[in-house]
Amino acid sequence: MTTRAMPVLQPVTQDDVEALLAMARAFHAEDGHALSEAGTRAVHAVCAGDPMAAAWFLCADGARVGYAVLTFGFSIEHGGRDGFIDDLYLLPPARGRGLGIAALALLEQIAAEHGVQALHLEVARDNARAEALYRSRGYGVTDRKLMSRRLS
Repeated sequence: MTTRAMPVLQPVTQDDVEALLAMARAFHAEDGHALSEAGTRAVHAVCAGDPMAAAWFLCADGARVGYAVLTFGFSIEHGGRDGFIDDLYLLPPARGRGLGIAALALLEQIAAEHGVQALHLEVARDNARAEALYRSRGYGVTDRKLMSRRLS
């Protein structure tokens, strides 16, 4: 019987900006778009302790193998505080070991401890592997479409 790997979440700090930027750039490049200047500023803000977001490195076997960012908002529809898993990234060699599903479980627990009533995420249309992972944890497509507009 095989057991799923359990990642350890290591909170990012101000000293982790360059390491987090490197992973964020890799994630965004893999996702088909470069990390923007606004994204770079956001990484700096998260590392500096912005109260609307938290980030962690995903560590396994003593090494950083990915990162996750959880952001907080508020929703009347969902009964109060909601959250968004903004980024969840595993380095390619760390994939397929159960780390993603374990990381999602940890993020859900942290969100619940922060009073989050509903947790959201988005997945690229062509990323069937990630979509299957999210569905396995109970995430599903809603009858709404996510729409966005950049204000700056």
